[in-house]
Amino acid sequence: MSTGTSTWRMPHEMSAWAARDGLALAAGLLAPFLVALALVPVRTDLSHTNAALILVVAVVAVAALGSRTAGVVAALSAAAWYDFFLTRPYETFDISATADVETAILLLVVGVIVSQLAARARRLEVVVVTDAAYLARLQRTGDLVRSAGSADTVVDHVRGELVQLLGLRACRFEHGTLMGRPARLLKDGSVTGWGPEEVELRVYGNGRYQGRFMLTPGPEALPPLQARLVAVTLADQTGAALDTAGPA
Repeated sequence: MSTGTSTWRMPHEMSAWAARDGLALAAGLLAPFLVALALVPVRTDLSHTNAALILVVAVVAVAALGSRTAGVVAALSAAAWYDFFLTRPYETFDISATADVETAILLLVVGVIVSQLAARARRLEVVVVTDAAYLARLQRTGDLVRSAGSADTVVDHVRGELVQLLGLRACRFEHGTLMGRPARLLKDGSVTGWGPEEVELRVYGNGRYQGRFMLTPGPEALPPLQARLVAVTLADQTGAALDTAGPA
């Protein structure tokens, strides 16, 4: 199985994002239509440039809510309903004036570009939130390593963190010598295999082997590299706690 990174999420996160993107696509179709329809009573008083700008605002709102695809759908919808409701001859998809044709094309182009930028900004926000969550895991574990009276407390805590972080079906810790040749999660975040069988994550403290976490992958694809590197760091924190506690 490939060990490259993937756009992997926990199952509940995937369903939440799918629902949100579904709503955004629906909004991409309907929002420009409703905005253009609302402008019909004032279309003779409103300049076509201002009408187009109002529709661009609707496109940006959709793109900020959903995916890039939703933003593009909104841009196409905005250009179509601008043509239908706000240019002569009204209630047709024909445009008689060259200036209106240019405005419709610019509306489509600007809408697509702005939707790309809005979607990118949303993606960057998600990355920041995810990074903060990773850092919070490491900080919690570090605090526990310093304060816990028992290394077993740290081991149990990290087991739970690994299950959530990597979407595991199960996770256990083995003291003692290495046995067998299971797939392994390595220090650089790469893996020698990720499937239904257990994957080992070795734990070292002060350069000495302390044990290993045995990870049972869930049904999702390989977790992203960043999550795997956090898992390795959690194992290192566990190793520090076990080294301080002495032999099990």
